[in-house]
Amino acid sequence: MHRLFQFKGGVVLKEHKKDSTAIPVQPAKLPPRLILPLKQHIGTPAEPVVAVGDKVLKGQLIARAGDAICAPLHAPSSGTVLAIADHPVPHASGMSAPCIIIDTDGEERWRPRERNVFNFAELSAQELRGIIRDAGIVGLGGAGFPAAVKLDPRGHPVDTLILNGAECAPYITCDEMLLREHAL
Repeated sequence: MHRLFQFKGGVVLKEHKKDSTAIPVQPAKLPPRLILPLKQHIGTPAEPVVAVGDKVLKGQLIARAGDAICAPLHAPSSGTVLAIADHPVPHASGMSAPCIIIDTDGEERWRPRERNVFNFAELSAQELRGIIRDAGIVGLGGAGFPAAVKLDPRGHPVDTLILNGAECAPYITCDEMLLREHAL
């Protein structure tokens, strides 16, 4: 028989959420260079569909999902692909990983829309999951798990969607502020 051990202690940090909810969300300045890891989620890295020297538009697909537990990557801004190479990434080990590096042009030009605005209530669950998958939406709980995989009801009907906007870290309030400022 297995014995469960008790753990006493741990770190409990005081909340400082009032510091980050006192002012509205502000747009960040566009950096001159974007370094985009191809593995931004649990699972396999995305596969580049652009080449060095390509001009890209904001929202353009730059790396496709290789399998189900992967998410596509889109250009956050317009510019030119400078490199597709290993680069240091934010990781406790200080490791490098394959990245697409874009020199931004400062113009923020969007790619043309592929579809008109649609009424989500008229789409099937499979169509909605496809849109979410193609958009590269992932969970923000640390693993970056692709949202479309989480939303597969496996044949069971779904009548309610719950969006969790709770934050557990002492300073993080981005979800709360987005809900305050942009909820429907």
